[in-house]
Amino acid sequence: MALQYSIHPYTLDFKFPAGTSRGVLKTKETFIIKVWSKDVTTVFGLGECGPLKKLSIDDKEELLPEIDRKLTAIQKFDAPKSEQEIFDMALQVAGYDYPALRFAIETALLDLFNGGKRLIYKTNFFTSGEKIPINGLIWMGHMEAMLLQISDKVTEGFDCIKMKVGSLDFEKEIDILQYIRRKYYTQDILVRVDANGAFKPEEALYKMEAMARHGIHSIEQPIAAGQHDLMAKLCAQSPIDIALDEELIGVNTKSDKVKLLDKIKPQFIIIKPTLIGGIHSSLEWIELANSMNIGWWITSALESNIGLNAISQLASKTVAISYQGLGTGKLYHNNIESPLTVSAGYIHYDQNKSWNLSFLDNGQTD
Repeated sequence: MALQYSIHPYTLDFKFPAGTSRGVLKTKETFIIKVWSKDVTTVFGLGECGPLKKLSIDDKEELLPEIDRKLTAIQKFDAPKSEQEIFDMALQVAGYDYPALRFAIETALLDLFNGGKRLIYKTNFFTSGEKIPINGLIWMGHMEAMLLQISDKVTEGFDCIKMKVGSLDFEKEIDILQYIRRKYYTQDILVRVDANGAFKPEEALYKMEAMARHGIHSIEQPIAAGQHDLMAKLCAQSPIDIALDEELIGVNTKSDKVKLLDKIKPQFIIIKPTLIGGIHSSLEWIELANSMNIGWWITSALESNIGLNAISQLASKTVAISYQGLGTGKLYHNNIESPLTVSAGYIHYDQNKSWNLSFLDNGQTD
């Protein structure tokens, strides 16, 4: 099978300024790659390479030429090759230095080999509309705006919310948590918080102790990644369960993954395929977490519906339990129209809806 490809840059426009501890997001640049067999041009697979600014390893100026270079190398594979041989060789070419691109290549090939139907894994999510429970994301902002987001999410049917913390005055964030618990019982609304590494080492334990008084389920990445001794101490002492997020970025070999988890002993890890090197790497993290009695859930990293679809199908394949972080599809004015549907705190794939792939009319072809 001789492969062809094209690259389609796409700018996603947020519906509102999305506040994080690393700044406010208004747009997000992403690249959709399209691959097809030279012999059958009407069947194609799609993958998304959408690194996060100031976070992803592959947030580099040379990303577009690197995408082109690696896809050109894959295109030159000597035929004939089986699909499995192509897939294995493509992952060797992809490497781990551009994890978002590796994720895009994996999903594009899986989509192509499954008939070009946006099918990554044949699970009940894709075939019969299985619903996956998700958390409602509360973005950083003024206190009043955050309180309104919380009310809106509960009204929409979410019974798990995830609140970004670390940019407001800490006392105001505590006030928001107090508001939640005055209005909603712990058994009715599960609350997760995500610090994105914003807490200073000397204040992290104090802040988590203060938050624990308000029935918090877990906190993602309280301190910046790379401080393994301190993170291990916090995981042992914190009254709130800790989930590693950014800590997993750049940890690629199985032995290094084992070493990290054994050192820190977190209660949870967050699986973000775009950031940690794609589907195979995600499956390896999940296998290790299960073997070490560490909880996990899968989260998107602000991808368009192309990437979100693949991540949702991965969640279904792995029989992910509890609430997943897959509700980012409604963030954009111009997301790629798809069968993905969020309703009453769940995401599902509605086979009665269609993909709108008109953006493929423009792109950089090999």
